[in-house]
Amino acid sequence: MCTVSFIPVKDKFFLTSNRDEKNIRKAAFPPAVYWGTGSGLLYPKDAEAGGSWISLHQNGNAAVLLNGAFEKHIPQLPYRTSRGIIFLNIIAAEKPVIAFTKTDLNNIEPFTLVIFENKCLYECRWDGIKKYCVQLKSYRPYIWSSSTLYDKAIVQKREQWFIQWLNKNPSPTQDDILHFHQFTGNGDTNNDLVMNRDGKMLTVSVTGIELGQFAGKMKYTDLTTNTVTQQQFSFGFLQKVA
Repeated sequence: MCTVSFIPVKDKFFLTSNRDEKNIRKAAFPPAVYWGTGSGLLYPKDAEAGGSWISLHQNGNAAVLLNGAFEKHIPQLPYRTSRGIIFLNIIAAEKPVIAFTKTDLNNIEPFTLVIFENKCLYECRWDGIKKYCVQLKSYRPYIWSSSTLYDKAIVQKREQWFIQWLNKNPSPTQDDILHFHQFTGNGDTNNDLVMNRDGKMLTVSVTGIELGQFAGKMKYTDLTTNTVTQQQFSFGFLQKVA
Protein backbone atom coordinates (compact mmCIF):
# COMPACT_ATOMS: atom_id res chain seq x y z
CA MET A 1 0.00 0.00 0.00
CA CYS A 2 3.02 2.24 -0.18
CA THR A 3 4.20 2.30 -3.80
CA VAL A 4 1.60 2.32 -6.58
CA SER A 5 1.78 2.65 -10.36
CA PHE A 6 -0.84 3.04 -13.05
CA ILE A 7 0.14 2.24 -16.63
CA PRO A 8 -2.10 2.20 -19.72
CA VAL A 9 -0.88 -0.01 -22.57
CA LYS A 10 -2.97 -0.03 -25.74
CA ASP A 11 -6.36 -1.47 -24.70
CA LYS A 12 -5.19 -2.59 -21.24
CA PHE A 13 -4.62 -0.87 -17.90
CA PHE A 14 -2.24 -1.97 -15.14
CA LEU A 15 -2.56 -1.04 -11.47
CA THR A 16 0.26 -2.32 -9.25
CA SER A 17 1.02 -1.98 -5.55
CA ASN A 18 3.95 -2.70 -3.23
CA ARG A 19 2.86 -3.24 0.35
CA ASP A 20 5.31 -1.99 2.99
CA GLU A 21 4.55 -3.17 6.52
CA LYS A 22 6.04 -3.63 9.97
CA ASN A 23 7.60 -7.04 10.48
CA ILE A 24 5.37 -7.67 13.51
CA ARG A 25 2.19 -7.53 11.42
CA LYS A 26 0.64 -10.87 10.52
CA ALA A 27 1.05 -12.07 6.94
CA ALA A 28 -1.92 -11.24 4.70
CA PHE A 29 -4.13 -13.87 3.13
CA PRO A 30 -3.60 -14.21 -0.66
CA PRO A 31 -6.26 -12.87 -3.05
CA ALA A 32 -9.67 -14.52 -2.94
CA VAL A 33 -13.20 -13.60 -3.98
CA TYR A 34 -15.44 -12.16 -1.28
CA TRP A 35 -19.14 -11.66 -1.87
CA GLY A 36 -21.03 -8.73 -0.44
CA THR A 37 -24.45 -7.44 -1.42
CA GLY A 38 -24.76 -9.38 -4.65
CA SER A 39 -21.33 -8.42 -6.01
CA GLY A 40 -17.88 -9.95 -5.89
CA LEU A 41 -14.62 -8.35 -4.80
CA LEU A 42 -11.21 -9.90 -5.38
CA TYR A 43 -8.50 -8.86 -2.94
CA PRO A 44 -5.76 -10.00 -0.57
CA LYS A 45 -6.97 -9.69 3.01
CA ASP A 46 -5.15 -8.15 5.96
CA ALA A 47 -4.96 -10.85 8.62
CA GLU A 48 -5.34 -8.45 11.53
CA ALA A 49 -7.98 -5.85 10.66
CA GLY A 50 -9.69 -7.80 7.86
CA GLY A 51 -9.42 -4.99 5.32
CA SER A 52 -7.30 -4.66 2.19
CA TRP A 53 -5.20 -2.24 0.17
CA ILE A 54 -5.96 -3.35 -3.40
CA SER A 55 -9.13 -4.73 -4.95
CA LEU A 56 -10.79 -5.63 -8.23
CA HIS A 57 -14.60 -5.43 -8.48
CA GLN A 58 -16.51 -7.80 -10.73
CA ASN A 59 -17.82 -4.76 -12.64
CA GLY A 60 -14.26 -3.89 -13.76
CA ASN A 61 -13.56 -1.13 -11.26
CA ALA A 62 -10.30 -1.33 -9.32
CA ALA A 63 -8.61 0.65 -6.56
CA VAL A 64 -5.48 0.86 -4.41
CA LEU A 65 -4.94 2.38 -0.96
CA LEU A 66 -1.83 4.25 0.17
CA ASN A 67 -1.17 5.36 3.72
CA GLY A 68 -1.09 9.13 4.22
CA ALA A 69 -2.30 12.04 2.15
CA PHE A 70 0.01 14.89 1.08
CA GLU A 71 2.54 14.94 3.90
CA LYS A 72 3.72 12.70 6.73
CA HIS A 73 1.31 13.06 9.63
CA ILE A 74 1.49 12.34 13.35
CA PRO A 75 -0.96 9.52 14.17
CA GLN A 76 -3.77 10.59 16.50
CA LEU A 77 -4.65 7.24 18.08
CA PRO A 78 -7.04 5.62 18.60
CA TYR A 79 -8.81 5.76 15.22
CA ARG A 80 -12.41 4.70 14.72
CA THR A 81 -11.67 1.88 12.27
CA SER A 82 -9.08 0.60 9.83
CA ARG A 83 -8.42 2.41 6.56
CA GLY A 84 -8.46 -0.99 4.89
CA ILE A 85 -12.07 -1.52 5.97
CA ILE A 86 -13.04 1.94 4.72
CA PHE A 87 -11.28 1.10 1.45
CA LEU A 88 -13.32 -2.07 0.92
CA ASN A 89 -16.58 -0.26 1.62
CA ILE A 90 -15.70 2.34 -1.00
CA ILE A 91 -14.59 -0.03 -3.79
CA ALA A 92 -17.65 -2.24 -3.15
CA ALA A 93 -19.90 0.65 -4.22
CA GLU A 94 -21.12 0.85 -7.81
CA LYS A 95 -19.59 4.34 -8.02
CA PRO A 96 -16.62 4.36 -5.62
CA VAL A 97 -15.65 7.99 -6.23
CA ILE A 98 -19.08 9.16 -5.12
CA ALA A 99 -18.86 6.70 -2.21
CA PHE A 100 -15.58 8.34 -1.16
CA THR A 101 -17.17 11.81 -1.17
CA LYS A 102 -20.12 10.57 0.92
CA THR A 103 -18.24 8.37 3.41
CA ASP A 104 -17.87 9.72 6.94
CA LEU A 105 -14.10 9.85 7.52
CA ASN A 106 -14.17 11.54 10.90
CA ASN A 107 -11.48 10.00 13.13
CA ILE A 108 -10.00 7.95 10.25
CA GLU A 109 -6.25 8.11 9.64
CA PRO A 110 -5.18 10.01 6.47
CA PHE A 111 -4.97 8.02 3.24
CA THR A 112 -4.87 8.23 -0.54
CA LEU A 113 -7.02 6.20 -2.93
CA VAL A 114 -6.21 5.57 -6.57
CA ILE A 115 -9.51 4.59 -8.18
CA PHE A 116 -10.05 3.27 -11.69
CA GLU A 117 -13.78 3.58 -12.30
CA ASN A 118 -15.51 3.00 -15.63
CA LYS A 119 -12.15 3.45 -17.42
CA CYS A 120 -11.58 6.80 -15.69
CA LEU A 121 -8.76 7.40 -13.20
CA TYR A 122 -9.14 9.33 -9.95
CA GLU A 123 -6.88 10.33 -7.07
CA CYS A 124 -8.80 10.79 -3.81
CA ARG A 125 -7.12 11.95 -0.60
CA TRP A 126 -8.21 12.38 3.01
CA ASP A 127 -5.80 14.45 5.10
CA GLY A 128 -7.63 13.95 8.39
CA ILE A 129 -9.62 17.17 7.99
CA LYS A 130 -10.66 17.54 4.37
CA LYS A 131 -11.30 15.36 1.30
CA TYR A 132 -9.68 16.03 -2.07
CA CYS A 133 -10.55 14.28 -5.32
CA VAL A 134 -9.24 14.92 -8.83
CA GLN A 135 -9.72 13.11 -12.12
CA LEU A 136 -6.44 12.20 -13.79
CA LYS A 137 -5.64 11.43 -17.41
CA SER A 138 -6.13 7.70 -17.83
CA TYR A 139 -4.08 7.67 -21.05
CA ARG A 140 -0.82 8.47 -19.24
CA PRO A 141 1.19 6.61 -16.55
CA TYR A 142 1.58 7.63 -12.89
CA ILE A 143 3.52 6.50 -9.83
CA TRP A 144 2.77 7.27 -6.16
CA SER A 145 4.81 6.73 -2.99
CA SER A 146 3.32 6.85 0.49
CA SER A 147 3.88 10.18 2.23
CA THR A 148 4.30 8.36 5.54
CA LEU A 149 7.48 6.60 4.43
CA TYR A 150 9.09 8.62 1.65
CA ASP A 151 10.09 12.29 1.65
CA LYS A 152 9.76 14.54 -1.39
CA ALA A 153 13.33 13.97 -2.58
CA ILE A 154 12.89 10.20 -2.57
CA VAL A 155 9.49 10.51 -4.25
CA GLN A 156 11.08 12.54 -7.05
CA LYS A 157 13.92 10.03 -7.40
CA ARG A 158 11.39 7.18 -7.75
CA GLU A 159 9.49 9.18 -10.35
CA GLN A 160 12.73 9.48 -12.35
CA TRP A 161 13.30 5.71 -12.14
CA PHE A 162 9.76 5.26 -13.41
CA ILE A 163 10.22 7.63 -16.35
CA GLN A 164 13.56 6.07 -17.32
CA TRP A 165 12.08 2.58 -17.17
CA LEU A 166 9.05 3.57 -19.27
CA ASN A 167 11.34 5.09 -21.89
CA LYS A 168 13.00 1.69 -22.23
CA ASN A 169 9.72 -0.24 -21.89
CA PRO A 170 7.00 1.74 -23.72
CA SER A 171 4.60 -1.24 -23.96
CA PRO A 172 5.23 -3.37 -20.86
CA THR A 173 3.43 -6.58 -19.95
CA GLN A 174 2.18 -7.29 -16.44
CA ASP A 175 5.31 -9.36 -15.75
CA ASP A 176 7.50 -6.46 -16.91
CA ILE A 177 5.71 -4.12 -14.50
CA LEU A 178 5.93 -6.57 -11.62
CA HIS A 179 9.66 -6.91 -12.31
CA PHE A 180 10.01 -3.11 -12.16
CA HIS A 181 8.20 -3.05 -8.81
CA GLN A 182 10.44 -5.77 -7.39
CA PHE A 183 13.90 -4.86 -8.65
CA THR A 184 14.11 -1.10 -9.21
CA GLY A 185 16.41 1.05 -7.09
CA ASN A 186 19.99 2.13 -6.58
CA GLY A 187 20.94 -0.22 -3.75
CA ASP A 188 19.50 1.96 -1.00
CA THR A 189 17.42 -0.61 0.87
CA ASN A 190 15.65 2.16 2.80
CA ASN A 191 14.12 3.61 -0.35
CA ASP A 192 14.30 1.12 -3.23
CA LEU A 193 10.89 0.01 -4.52
CA VAL A 194 11.31 -3.18 -2.50
CA MET A 195 12.55 -1.68 0.73
CA ASN A 196 13.86 -3.06 4.02
CA ARG A 197 14.57 -0.78 6.97
CA ASP A 198 16.58 -2.91 9.40
CA GLY A 199 14.04 -5.71 9.10
CA LYS A 200 11.50 -3.64 11.03
CA MET A 201 9.66 -2.10 8.08
CA LEU A 202 9.83 -3.85 4.73
CA THR A 203 8.03 -4.61 1.47
CA VAL A 204 6.08 -7.80 2.08
CA SER A 205 4.19 -8.22 -1.20
CA VAL A 206 3.68 -6.95 -4.74
CA THR A 207 0.22 -7.11 -6.30
CA GLY A 208 -0.67 -6.35 -9.90
CA ILE A 209 -4.07 -5.92 -11.54
CA GLU A 210 -4.34 -6.21 -15.32
CA LEU A 211 -7.57 -4.88 -16.80
CA GLY A 212 -8.68 -5.54 -20.37
CA GLN A 213 -11.92 -4.66 -22.09
CA PHE A 214 -13.80 -7.74 -20.94
CA ALA A 215 -11.49 -9.41 -18.43
CA GLY A 216 -9.06 -8.73 -15.63
CA LYS A 217 -6.60 -10.64 -13.49
CA MET A 218 -4.69 -10.20 -10.26
CA LYS A 219 -1.19 -11.52 -9.63
CA TYR A 220 0.04 -11.51 -6.04
CA THR A 221 3.63 -12.18 -4.96
CA ASP A 222 4.21 -12.76 -1.25
CA LEU A 223 7.84 -11.75 -0.81
CA THR A 224 8.08 -13.29 2.66
CA THR A 225 7.31 -16.79 1.37
CA ASN A 226 8.23 -16.28 -2.31
CA THR A 227 4.85 -17.62 -3.43
CA VAL A 228 2.69 -16.37 -6.29
CA THR A 229 -1.11 -16.48 -6.50
CA GLN A 230 -3.15 -15.56 -9.57
CA GLN A 231 -6.87 -14.95 -9.97
CA GLN A 232 -8.76 -14.17 -13.16
CA PHE A 233 -11.92 -12.16 -13.78
CA SER A 234 -14.10 -12.55 -16.87
CA PHE A 235 -17.64 -11.45 -17.74
CA GLY A 236 -18.92 -11.12 -14.21
CA PHE A 237 -17.29 -14.14 -12.58
CA LEU A 238 -13.95 -14.81 -10.97
CA GLN A 239 -11.98 -18.02 -11.14
CA LYS A 240 -8.66 -19.23 -9.80
CA VAL A 241 -5.76 -19.66 -12.20
CA ALA A 242 -3.26 -22.39 -11.45
